[in-house]
Amino acid sequence: MYINPEDWLEIVRKEYLQDFIRGGGAAVKFVVPTDEIDHEDLQQKMHRISEAEGYLFVFVDAAKTRIHMIDHLFHSVARQVDWDDLAFSFIYRIFSESGYNIPPQRQEFSLQKIAELSGRDQRLLQGELNSLLERNLFRDYKMCREFRIAMIRLCQAQLDPGGLSPVPSVVIKEWLRGELRLISEIKPALIFQKVARHNARHMLSSLSYYSHIVGKNGLVIVLDISRCLVQRPKPKDPSDESRYYTKATTLDAYEVLRQFIDGTDEMEFCFIVVIAPPPFLHPELENRRSVENYNALKLRIWDEVRDKYRANPLSSLIRLSSSPEDVVATLSMEVRG
Repeated sequence: MYINPEDWLEIVRKEYLQDFIRGGGAAVKFVVPTDEIDHEDLQQKMHRISEAEGYLFVFVDAAKTRIHMIDHLFHSVARQVDWDDLAFSFIYRIFSESGYNIPPQRQEFSLQKIAELSGRDQRLLQGELNSLLERNLFRDYKMCREFRIAMIRLCQAQLDPGGLSPVPSVVIKEWLRGELRLISEIKPALIFQKVARHNARHMLSSLSYYSHIVGKNGLVIVLDISRCLVQRPKPKDPSDESRYYTKATTLDAYEVLRQFIDGTDEMEFCFIVVIAPPPFLHPELENRRSVENYNALKLRIWDEVRDKYRANPLSSLIRLSSSPEDVVATLSMEVRG
């Protein structure tokens, strides 16, 4: 059965963003809008709701990102995050909680200025800063090791761009975004491997937790997988630089999504919305690309037991329609059945 988009968004706001996710939960929802509902409009509404509720919001489009590769998915998320802003929020909080006097303007925020305002020796204050970062970041094992070290380096760069961190902050951000060419550039920061398939999922769960401890309520990811249901045109337009998926890579993408569902118990403060077109549910419309062809995902989102006359707005799979006739037609079919 169908749910009106506005009604569902309000349920998301009240039941998830204001309650479950804010309290440390994690959830993955699959949303299948009818053709008249614009995906971009739905994504923008999710964006506004997420920001209004104090969440970090990112959007990933399968037409621009290889979503069947979890490391590419993380890099796409990382490119949309203001890492300096998160690091500043974190370092500002731990200094304030420790009783130091903080400059009122961000451009004046430096170790030297804090030492002057607090009447402390800068060299001794630097040692205390390292102790604070060790206690509040490095020993917080809810985040993976590489992520913790990277965030420590970014925090150090907020106070002294040229001295405290052994590598420039731009190198750390290039590593997070998958743009670092040589791993040797970041080795002085005690990071010895790139973000790849074996650790990208842990990096993403670390980011959702980190977004909470820096002052956000959590992380909201909207992922549009419409391109996975589209066959590559023949011949392809040379000016079309977007990505297409084979049947095999589409199933790989479904496996990535399946792992997100199974990993919700290990994630915190994270809400993932997967937007899919109607062919996602109808195997006869797209040859071997629907969820029917990947039972490992279908069995996790399909409602085998459901009410005949009312849709469940909290289920894993949501069908959206802005037309009341769709709901009436669905009800009639159920009654005849």
